[in-house]
This record gives sequence, C-alpha cells and structure tokens, in this order.
Amino acid sequence: MSNLNQRLLFGVLGAVLLLGSVWYSAWSFALFFGAVQMRMLWEFYRMMRHAGYKPAALLGGGISVVIFGSLHIVSSTLIPQRGRFAMFGGNLFDVSGLFLIGCIFLLPTLLILREMYAWPRDNQNLSPFANVGVALLGLLYVSLPMSLLSVVAFNAQGYDYRRIFALLLLVWSSDIGAYAAGKTFGKNKLAPKISPGKTWEGAIGGFLLTLAMGWALGYLLPELSVTYRLVVAAVVAVFGPLGDLAESMLKRSVGVKDSGRIMPGHGGLLDRFDAFLFILPVLALLQLLAG
Repeated sequence: MSNLNQRLLFGVLGAVLLLGSVWYSAWSFALFFGAVQMRMLWEFYRMMRHAGYKPAALLGGGISVVIFGSLHIVSSTLIPQRGRFAMFGGNLFDVSGLFLIGCIFLLPTLLILREMYAWPRDNQNLSPFANVGVALLGLLYVSLPMSLLSVVAFNAQGYDYRRIFALLLLVWSSDIGAYAAGKTFGKNKLAPKISPGKTWEGAIGGFLLTLAMGWALGYLLPELSVTYRLVVAAVVAVFGPLGDLAESMLKRSVGVKDSGRIMPGHGGLLDRFDAFLFILPVLALLQLLAG
C-alpha cells in the first residue's frame, strides 16, 4: 500500500473512531480519550528514553488514567449540578476528587522511591531526580491538559458532544488554513529553527479560517453567542500552532521524526493531538468562567 493510501485509510478509520466515540456517549468519549492520553504519554516517555532518561512509564501511565478518570467523574457530576463555577464551588470531599488529590501529593514520593530502589543504574550519568522530573513533566504536559477535555465537554445540562465536535472543527480549520495559505503565499518563516515549514502567512491563513469556522459554528451551537464562539476560535488559532511548535521542538531536541508509529502515514498520537495540549488549559478556564 502506498504512503498516500495508508494516510487516507488510517485517517478515515481514525476519524470514524474518534467522532463515533465522542457522539455515542460520555463514557465512550472518556474511554477513547483516556486511552489516547495514555498512549500520548507513553510516546512522550519513549522520546525521553531516546534522550537518555529513564522515566517511570508504567507508574506514570497508571497515574494518568487516575487523573483523566477523576476529572471526568468530577466534571460529569459537579458541572451539571452547579453550573459554570462547579469546579470552584464543588464538594472537595467527593471520593474521586480526594483520590485525585491524594495521587498528586503522593506521586513525587512514589517516583523518588522508585529511583531509590533502582539506583545506581548501569550507564546512567543523569541524576535520578532528572528521571523524576521527566515523569512529572509528562503528566503536566500531556495527561493533565488532555484530561481537561471533560471540563470542556460538560455544561449545566450534562455531556454535550457538540462542544467536542466544535473543538475538532476549529483545530482542523486551523491546520487546513495554515497549510493552504502557507503553500500559496508562504515566504516569511515563523520559527525556522524549530519548524522550517511554518510561515507567518500560513499562521494568518489558519487564524482567519478558524475565525470563520467559529462564526459558522453558530449552526451547531446556536445557544453560544457569536462573541464567545469567536473568542474560542481565537484561542484555538493562537494556542494550537504553539502546541504544535512545542512538540516539534521536543522531537528535534531528542532526534526523532515522529512521536510514534501507531497510525501508519500519520506518526503517533502525540503528533495528532499536540495542539490540544496548549489549547485545552485555556479553553477549560474559559469554560469555567463563562459556561
């Protein structure tokens, strides 16, 4: 099978699985993205191992599932009950919330104990605390932002798959607009040392198409004001490319082309969802403040 056919086949299959999981129910959404974020974290740790670090991948992966599951349960329970400020006015003694807080506080201790058990490592010149730092960074950079999808997906009425569909459409519009404008008009490099193919013209094209999609989303989410939709579109248009540049810098720093090979012709899941890692923290905050 040619590379183009591989890209088309796996792109269509991935899109069907993604959209179907988001549309079917809140739990199919949670299972799909819980697995996605865990795979993304594994790819991050894989690249760090390529750079000589030895992060606790199994422990980090387990904690990432706890973080995602806990935030999903808290969001699905508290946001519909208490509205847009639920995360600030919710019950801190909720079981899932307590479990999440406990894991966060215990995680550094568990990672350090793991290094104490394995120390000294063969052919390991790095400090064992560097491995602890990399393991924590993976959770902060990958798992926590992806877990904030649940905050975006729920509103006062409950799970709303349209919000995730809207987010996907905005991200895809940013990518398509940047690619088309960059190919047609691109001359001035945006970040040549990190990603030589990106241009300012492409960034502007992506920004404008994303704003247009934000306006058009009024047909999908008519209850949201045009001002709110355009603000969300601007967040995606600005922070999405920054997330992509951050992952490009990561790959260049460790000397790999793709984060993984789970999707032939598309690279890894971290390559596919890198924009989300910068977008979601901002959107979750906007969601909590504005509903």
